[in-house]
Amino acid sequence: MSLSVVTPVSPAELEARLRLHRLPELGPARFKKLLEAFGSASKAISAPASAWRSLGLPLACTEARRSTEIRDGAAHALAWLERPAQHLLMWDQPDYPALLAQISDAPPLLFVAGNPGILEKPQLAMVGSRRASRPGMDTAAAFSRSLAGAGFVITSGLALGIDAAAHQAALDVGGQTVGVLGTGLEKFYPQRNRRLADAMIASGSAVLSEFPLDAGPSASNFPRRNRIISGLSLGVLVVEASVASGSLITARLAAEQGREVFAMPGSIHHPGARGCHQLIRDGAVLVETIEHILEALRGWQRLPLSTESYAPETTHPLLKLLHAAPLTSEALANASGWALPKVLAALTELEMDGRAVCESGRWFARVS
Repeated sequence: MSLSVVTPVSPAELEARLRLHRLPELGPARFKKLLEAFGSASKAISAPASAWRSLGLPLACTEARRSTEIRDGAAHALAWLERPAQHLLMWDQPDYPALLAQISDAPPLLFVAGNPGILEKPQLAMVGSRRASRPGMDTAAAFSRSLAGAGFVITSGLALGIDAAAHQAALDVGGQTVGVLGTGLEKFYPQRNRRLADAMIASGSAVLSEFPLDAGPSASNFPRRNRIISGLSLGVLVVEASVASGSLITARLAAEQGREVFAMPGSIHHPGARGCHQLIRDGAVLVETIEHILEALRGWQRLPLSTESYAPETTHPLLKLLHAAPLTSEALANASGWALPKVLAALTELEMDGRAVCESGRWFARVS
């Protein structure tokens, strides 16, 4: 969603937009309504209260626009923008991400720390559970490495679990990654991923938010930020998620925005697979290898395809069983037909090689 006339933004207009952006109950639709009605944020700020009321704007929004708190917040944002690698993208300016501008409720302002240029590159979102299993984390990392190697920027929400694994893996192979926060950039959440965010910014990737710099974590913010994750991306891959996961919100938004939705299957006994199975029943592309994603997004691949995939070629029979579902050593003995001592010896070797791991009495295959 972009305004029909593209004009450079003056310092006064920038300050006025930052003031509008901080107003209570002023979302993207009302922000756009004000700019269309008055022609600029500067004129909107100085318009009489009656003109605002005629547009159906809330009283709280109308009364707050000239407050000291709103002015100070805008001044602080202007000072923030003076520092290196800190940027503001506006939806009626040429540097605003073209794909994101297409969604119906595109954020009018985006605060970006790092390299905003990567937002125009083909992006693939990867999302999933904050309390992901070890195999889920390994799988997210493997796919992120492969997708980054295939030329995609990896986009996610910098949350714990799958998000963090996807971001870190992209960095590990020299790829680029975008983190979309549900807080302001100066109120980073969760703090455990602060170092990861700093590493992303320092390496030429980016962290961004539509929220004012000092906006703290609020439950309603995170579903809102999910539309940006999907809106920036050509498609969304859900790695591991329960049926109540916020990742399913991101997938639903992606479908509504006309993006591809991919989901990774798992064991029917694992609660973290049920959300993905629901998405597959609803029409998401079932993904077992990176090729399934590249086939759906053919034409966007920029670099040679990495051959890494979810279930790498292996002749070890126990790993084949564990890729299908996590099992106890006794269940592996029954399924393989091997004697239990032989199974235990083989599992010890696989664990030492980093190819299998035991959690809560069950064995999982690891993706290298």
